[in-house]
Amino acid sequence: MNITLADAEKIITAAKKKAKAIDTKMNIAVVDAGANLLAFARMDGAWLGSLDISIKKAKTARFFDMNTGAIGELSQPGGSLYNIENSNNGLITFPGGVPLKNSAGDVVGAIGVSGSAVENDHAVAEAGAKAL
Repeated sequence: MNITLADAEKIITAAKKKAKAIDTKMNIAVVDAGANLLAFARMDGAWLGSLDISIKKAKTARFFDMNTGAIGELSQPGGSLYNIENSNNGLITFPGGVPLKNSAGDVVGAIGVSGSAVENDHAVAEAGAKAL
């Protein structure tokens, strides 16, 4: 099963709802199974610099099928993935990127969120992911 535009819009709606609930303004990106941008939303007033970060978080989560925060833990000096953020034309290795799974548990895309503290970014991304 591939993720559809309708799925991506549902995910973004859920993520925006969570962002409003915690009083943040976010950039929200959804990529498909091939890590291609499928949908994007920039909430009014969200940081411009976070636009690119949200897309890279989504791609990073899909490239490695794990939360970007987990990749960050592995990419610290001395870690098994040290310096990985310099691959793939730049990755983001802090929280806010979450793989999207279908009901069978297959990864079908990813969401990336940026615009606040990374804990908030991750909470909004998780809320979006749960909408699928």
